[in-house]
Amino acid sequence: MAQVGAVVAVATSFFCAALFSAVHKIEEGHIGVYYRGGALLTSTSGPGFHLMLPFITSYKSVQTTLQTDEVKNVPCGTSGGVMIYFDRIEVVNFLISNAVYDIVKNYTADYDKALIFNKIHHELNQFCSVHTLQEVYIELFDQIDENLKLALQQDLTSMAPGLVIQAVRVTKPNIPEAIRRNYELMESEKTKLLIAAQKQKVVEKEAETERKKALIDAAFLAREKAKADAECYTALKIAEANKLKLTPEYLQLMKYKAIASNSKIYFGKDIPNMFMDTAGNLAKQFEGQAEDLGSNIEDNWGVATEEQ
Repeated sequence: MAQVGAVVAVATSFFCAALFSAVHKIEEGHIGVYYRGGALLTSTSGPGFHLMLPFITSYKSVQTTLQTDEVKNVPCGTSGGVMIYFDRIEVVNFLISNAVYDIVKNYTADYDKALIFNKIHHELNQFCSVHTLQEVYIELFDQIDENLKLALQQDLTSMAPGLVIQAVRVTKPNIPEAIRRNYELMESEKTKLLIAAQKQKVVEKEAETERKKALIDAAFLAREKAKADAECYTALKIAEANKLKLTPEYLQLMKYKAIASNSKIYFGKDIPNMFMDTAGNLAKQFEGQAEDLGSNIEDNWGVATEEQ
């Protein structure tokens, strides 16, 4: 009985181990590929639980969703012989599900090492070898990622159709310390030059504004002077005209016009006893007094004229 129990226990253990080896799970966004005796099987599986022959069949899960591969510490020699290093290059890519079998068959499940990592080293060194440090570090740095993407995708289209490069991101390379200090000094001087140029533009703009303001003020003063000259000339001409009018005959005429404009005229000390209406009907007994009064007015008017 003890031997039977031991056999049952061994059989149970073997069955559990076989079942554990046969059942496997493929995550969402992955494709399962299978190997038997080291040979890649043509069958693949999608997400979920699956069975395979225990102990003799193995599997690998291949990601088909968007993923980012990081290539670190990539050396690069410029055309001038300066060795620089890129700390990190990120390659965003994804694999089409229908192309999984062919790519794994040709480049194994670790296809990204052959198709992306090694290719990045090659393309980046190709780029650096035909450009100077100034071009790689400053002038053409913004074009490196796009050039790498185009070069990678062009080769992958012919070598591994179905592997798509979405984007490439390149960090600023590390350059020798002495050269880096020179670049920093150059950037500092360039910044100072830009600041000086901006200050000069501000000063020139302020001077131009002052010149325009002076021109506007001068034009305003000229208009005001012309206006004042015109008013002065008009006043002089009016004064000359008035001077020409001040003849005895004209003054006599104005005197009588002023007298005629009054509706009533009163004479004498006892005003209620002296009255003359606007029609000129005066009492005969006051005719002498009126003539005397007229003579006095003429005399007074003449004196006033001489004083003027």
